[in-house]
Amino acid sequence: MPIELPPPIAAYVAANARLDLDGMLKPFAHDAVFIDNGKRFAGEAAIRQLFEDEVMPVKAIFAPDTVRDEEGDVIVEGPAHGDFPGSPLRFTYRFTLVNGTIKTLETTV
Repeated sequence: MPIELPPPIAAYVAANARLDLDGMLKPFAHDAVFIDNGKRFAGEAAIRQLFEDEVMPVKAIFAPDTVRDEEGDVIVEGPAHGDFPGSPLRFTYRFTLVNGTIKTLETTV
C-alpha cells in the first residue's frame, strides 16, 4: 500500500524515481538547504551540484516506506538503491516544509 506524502515531498520522490534532475529541484525553495550526512548545501545551485555529483552518476533512487510527523517536520524513511557500495541502504529524510516548498532536507543513513 503506497504511503501518503505531502505534495512537495511526493513530487521530489516521483522525480527522483525518474532520475529527473529538474523535477527533483522544483519542489525546493530557492533558498533551501540540503544537509547530506552532515554536509550542508545551501541554495538551488549547490543542491543541483549535489544531485549532479552524488545522485545522478550512481542512479540513487529513494523508495520511502514510512512517514511520520515529528516536531513539525516530516520524517520519511526507506531504502535507496543504485550503483553504489552497500546498495540498498536505508535512509532517513527529515523535511521542513514552508509555503508548499521544501525549505530544508536532512538525510542520514
